[in-house]
Amino acid sequence: MALENTNITADMIESLEFPHLANKYEVMAVPKIVINDKISFEGALPEQHFLEHVLLALKENLASG
Repeated sequence: MALENTNITADMIESLEFPHLANKYEVMAVPKIVINDKISFEGALPEQHFLEHVLLALKENLASG
């Protein structure tokens, strides 16, 4: 998604090199997706489920201000 939309950014972190981030985000499996530090999920999801999480994060972001 980040490749297609300039309003979306993405970072990939190597948990062995940055254990403090792995602990902060409670990484237990990969991939671990965190959206706006609020919504997170682990594992490969079908595209529809992934988009549902993105839309949920968008709704939460709009509701908070």
